[in-house]
Amino acid sequence: MTRLVQIQNGSTRRVALVDEPHLQFLTGVSSIYELAIQATETGNSLLKLVQQLATTERLPYDPIYNQESNWRFLLPIDHPAEPARCLVSGTGLTHLGSAKNRQAMHGATDAELSDSMKIFKWGVEGGRPAPGAIGANPEWFYKGNGTILRAHGEPLVVPSYAEDGGEEAEIAGVYFIRADGTPVRLGMTIGNEFSDHKFERKNYLNLAGSKLRNCSIGPELILDPEFQSIPGTVKIERAGKTLWSQEIATGEREMCHSLANIEHHHFKFESHRRPGDLHVHYFGACSLSFGAGVELLDGDIMDISFTGFGRPLRNSLRVANGENKLVTVQFLG
Repeated sequence: MTRLVQIQNGSTRRVALVDEPHLQFLTGVSSIYELAIQATETGNSLLKLVQQLATTERLPYDPIYNQESNWRFLLPIDHPAEPARCLVSGTGLTHLGSAKNRQAMHGATDAELSDSMKIFKWGVEGGRPAPGAIGANPEWFYKGNGTILRAHGEPLVVPSYAEDGGEEAEIAGVYFIRADGTPVRLGMTIGNEFSDHKFERKNYLNLAGSKLRNCSIGPELILDPEFQSIPGTVKIERAGKTLWSQEIATGEREMCHSLANIEHHHFKFESHRRPGDLHVHYFGACSLSFGAGVELLDGDIMDISFTGFGRPLRNSLRVANGENKLVTVQFLG
């Protein structure tokens, strides 16, 4: 698989092709966003363009990954000039594990289906339509814009107004909107769709607000991933030791919705097809440490890996200091 990273040293940023155990610089572009524009304007595929722009200039990967270098990871996709032109969203209840977690979280019995289990059931029955047909709507949620994304090695913060923070190990699709309004998939990346599960557990209508938190992607963008059945591992480390670990799986065979159906229901909205915009869309989780009764603490490390998606995504959890302060609005009249 073709794997790209974005790295920065001071004011210099570069795009590099992963060629283990090295990173191989590309020439002529300083961002994957520029690479996408070149590909769409010239009619080249991203894969072909990457091979054309690859140089012999290399760096060892390990020191950068381990944060022992002056080079540091950027997000594997960003809008270099205007981060807010990246829409971050997700699709929930795509995996049986997430539906069961939601069912238990909201106290519904197996005999009485919660609204969450009803939506999951609709996905099972109609989320994989025949080619050319439109299937059932998946659950959709908004995470924020590109300013809430964090790269590999950066902390995910539990703000003072939040009740907790917990990992959601997923794969995210990365998209670019061409000048004619056509969405194109640039690739996929490992994601941690970090959320406030305690707040959500109080009432499922809190779901929207519980999603408005930092989240992470990376470290690599996979241009040509296999997305049928992808095994992975999510683990929580505390004080250098593994506190909790779970084998997981995602991909179309593991989900009740097809990729095409998820993409249709995201991009059917005209406002999601604005030329030049980027999209990062999480495809859903199958396991949460919160569902296993784990409460993350300041300093814990969240480690997520998926076979074929490069090196693991690792982020620490940081609990913000200070009390929850009232925000007041000024009147300009």
